[in-house]
Amino acid sequence: MDSSSLLPPMNSPHLAKLIKRLPELAVCEASIAEAYTALHDCFKSGGKILLCGNGGSAADADHWAGELLKGFCKMRPLPAKERKKLPPYVARRLQGALPAIPLTNFTALGSAFLNDVDGDLVYAQLTSALGRRGDVLVALSTSGNAANVCHAVRTAHARGLRTVALTGAGGGRLRGLADICIRVPARETYRAQEYHLPIYHCLSLMLEDAFFS
Repeated sequence: MDSSSLLPPMNSPHLAKLIKRLPELAVCEASIAEAYTALHDCFKSGGKILLCGNGGSAADADHWAGELLKGFCKMRPLPAKERKKLPPYVARRLQGALPAIPLTNFTALGSAFLNDVDGDLVYAQLTSALGRRGDVLVALSTSGNAANVCHAVRTAHARGLRTVALTGAGGGRLRGLADICIRVPARETYRAQEYHLPIYHCLSLMLEDAFFS
């Protein structure tokens, strides 16, 4: 993975365009920039991000991971040194990735842990199993109070991970638990989720520019 030097996130044209398009998100500008710095530092040091949420936020976790694991708005060709080791057909089509694991998709583990132990701790179990110091846990919860997500954040801290939360206006328990909490200016679940999507798209664009310029 090639990385450019870190650009001041508050000067990012992508962040500026987001705020211009959705001026009500100006209240989140500083926390979005802080989240970008945490994610950039994680990927630059060889780390990965874990993502979790429930319902629509689970879909957002999976969606965001998809934007990071392949080209988003750029093709992201593999480094020449890596391409030389692959068959031409494969080398031309594979794309550079930023490692992201949505904890929402472990069906067998999740159902087994729900049945054998405690459903509230599935994300915490996966965070404990997969998280390493230097990684980042991204927690999505419009209320900020989802018990399974909060348990995952506590477990992340115990494992030495940084934590980024996306919530509604109140922030709930995640406001005090997460290292960085992006609180969008909406309290209704659907409206908060409507703001979460352009925020993580903006962060994806910023990261893509930094690592695949």
